[in-house]
Amino acid sequence: MMLWLHEWRLLARQRLAMVSLLLLALLSAAAVAAGLAEVARQRQVIERIQPQQRADEAAIARWASAEGDAGNAAYYTAHATWDSPMPMAFAALGQRDVAPYVLRVRALGLEGQLQESEAYNAELALPGRFDWAFVLTYLLPIFLIGLLHDAKSSEREAGRGQMLALMARSERGLWVRRIGLRTGLTWLAVAVPLVIGAIVAGASPAAAGAFLLTSLGYALIWTTLVLVVAREGRASVANAATLSALWLVMTLILPTLALLGINDRHPVRQGVELTLAQREQVHAGWDRPKAATMAAFVSLYPEWAKLAKVEGGFHWKWYFAFQHLGDQAVAPKVGAYRRALLARDAETQALGWVFPAVGVQYALHRIARTDLRAQLAYQDEIRGFHERLRRFYYPYFFNDRPFREADFAATPRWQERASQHGS
Repeated sequence: MMLWLHEWRLLARQRLAMVSLLLLALLSAAAVAAGLAEVARQRQVIERIQPQQRADEAAIARWASAEGDAGNAAYYTAHATWDSPMPMAFAALGQRDVAPYVLRVRALGLEGQLQESEAYNAELALPGRFDWAFVLTYLLPIFLIGLLHDAKSSEREAGRGQMLALMARSERGLWVRRIGLRTGLTWLAVAVPLVIGAIVAGASPAAAGAFLLTSLGYALIWTTLVLVVAREGRASVANAATLSALWLVMTLILPTLALLGINDRHPVRQGVELTLAQREQVHAGWDRPKAATMAAFVSLYPEWAKLAKVEGGFHWKWYFAFQHLGDQAVAPKVGAYRRALLARDAETQALGWVFPAVGVQYALHRIARTDLRAQLAYQDEIRGFHERLRRFYYPYFFNDRPFREADFAATPRWQERASQHGS
């Protein structure tokens, strides 16, 4: 223990090293504070939309129930859905920075509503929002390089290398303490603010522990890389230049080129294209024979076959039938879109085994459930909710049943998936 304390005293005398550790801790604390503020803002948005939803629905209920027209209720009522952030989302915002976490949907064709705010595949190896994951991935290696690149070469250049080797009880133990202390303090500079943030956010020990273990592994990887370069016996300046180039190549240049290659192998149609395709199909429904529309709808919902006949002009059951058929028409394109996104995601995950920066960010976003898969899961929950909405309204359309204020109370309500309530 005394040897470790002695090593700490030596490090404490190096003003630049202590300033570097303090700066890293401040940057980590700032990132945690910014993440907590962003998550709090998102929660406030979600909280505000719920009373607004009730007020809007009450206004529509008073108006629509006067005529008892279920079609008006279904057409004009926008139902709020939301995806609450997990407690550890403050540390790795991921898709929540670019994809919608609140979406109001109507019983009309759904795909156009979903794709108006498409889910972009996060460029996991590129700098994004300043959050804790950014500090860990891109800044921690720089500070480790600064603290470790000359740990041994500076002693040799000062003429103390051989003397230290002779005086030390164990030369190996000496360098283990020196490297271990600097690596440990650097890791603590990012870990302590994270722990404080996790406590404030109410995160579970398991989730916070997963973040800490991931960050520790990343710090050890970069420590190993620094030692591999430094063992060649070159000058401190040469070590610093080599390691800086290595950081640039491994965290920015090569991951960027690799991601460009992944995107080229898996081209993804923009969500706006799917929106336009769905709307074209819906608009074409106005000109399609009503009998053909209802026949196609009944093939999906045979329970309404006896009441599917449309006589005269406009009828809500026909209108909502071709709205849903518009979704069905673009379903293959939507499936291809999702498969391409997931293929990119899978290859990005595999890329993480080659480039630690990519792997760490992917892992953190997965743990925090702010990744692409979490966003697609939110969309799937919306699809299930939309299905319940449509099935709720169909008996009113097909049976010409009046829709009164009491019926609004029975309308399906959005409920977040159970996985959103734990961490």
